Amino acid sequence: MELLIGEPLALDLLNTRTRDLDVLDTPGDFQTWLARQAGRLDPPSGPLTPEGLAAVRRLRGHVAAALDAVRAGDPPPGAALAAINEAARAAPAHRVLEWRDGGPRVRAERDGDAPAALLAQLAEAAVDLLADPAARRVRGCEGPGCLLLFLPAHPRRRWCSPDLCGNRVRVARHYRRHKEA
Repeated sequence: MELLIGEPLALDLLNTRTRDLDVLDTPGDFQTWLARQAGRLDPPSGPLTPEGLAAVRRLRGHVAAALDAVRAGDPPPGAALAAINEAARAAPAHRVLEWRDGGPRVRAERDGDAPAALLAQLAEAAVDLLADPAARRVRGCEGPGCLLLFLPAHPRRRWCSPDLCGNRVRVARHYRRHKEA
């Protein structure tokens, strides 16, 4: 599974759809994606139902619509904002103070069932990205047919990954040069 992981979480959600794969088509693929997000996302206690996957797909669509508008310098569609806010509101987080090993430990807990908690985390990640002025700098990969998005740390970055699309473009360029010669 060639996925771009490690961008802001909301972009990782959008990048669950590539030209060859949609991670949200099967629970197994989505569970693999969730496992790769360890430490950034609290996974649900069990596999998502088809209805849960459909809800994540809908949220992904709203996040994509909102980000497309922001990247174009426009306000996000009202329906997208409403859906993102509704998902975030469905399982609000609250901090819990514990005392372990002689000291304090703070962790977040969410009200709501497992699918709602997952959607809330993804929606909050979208809120963080969309509220960040850096959202206007999000780019689409220049690789042929690539759908992946990234937030460039360097202004000259053109591809989702130098090892994936960057290498493909360089190989194609090399082939064209030698074929013409």
